[in-house]
This record gives sequence, C-alpha cells and structure tokens, in this order.
Amino acid sequence: MVGEADNNDKNESRKIAIVLIALVIVLGIAILLMLPVLSNIITVHLSPGMGLKDSAIISFFVTTVIMIVFAISSGDGLLGEIQFILGCFFLFFIIIGFLVAWIF
Repeated sequence: MVGEADNNDKNESRKIAIVLIALVIVLGIAILLMLPVLSNIITVHLSPGMGLKDSAIISFFVTTVIMIVFAISSGDGLLGEIQFILGCFFLFFIIIGFLVAWIF
C-alpha cells in the first residue's frame, strides 16, 4: 500500500514538473518572439567587423588549445573530466567567437 506521504510527494513532484514545463514553454515562446529583434541587432553590430565565419574558425582553434591545456592540467585526467570539457568547449566557443567578431 502507498502511504499518505508518498501520495503527497507524488503530487508535489507533479506540480513542480508542470511548472518547469510551463516555464520552458514560455521561455521558448519568448525566444521565438525575440528572434527578429536579435537578428537585427546582430547584423548591425557584427557586420562591420571580421564576420562570424572567420571568427568561428579562430574561435575553434583558440578554444581547442584552451581545452587541451585544461585537460592536461586537470588532476583526474581526460576521461574523468570529459563531460565538463564538452560543455565548456561549446560555451567557450560561442563566447570567444562573438568576442572576436565584435572586437576585430
């Protein structure tokens, strides 16, 4: 038999899941509605510089070197840190790419 505490936990977790799904849906709709404004901002501010294609190439190599240095200097080795390296790689790639395109 399922106790009263288990039923309360199930109801609470369902409520939390529903709220989280609703927040993700609202965030997705907000991003969809902001795309035209964001594309206009990106074309105005990033087009006079180097461009996103050239900065993506530079960013890839810079990020790869940084991740190799991080993997070598980590104490657990590459296999113990691979999940963090992959997440950081994409984050660094995006940030460094936009900074290179913006600055140069």
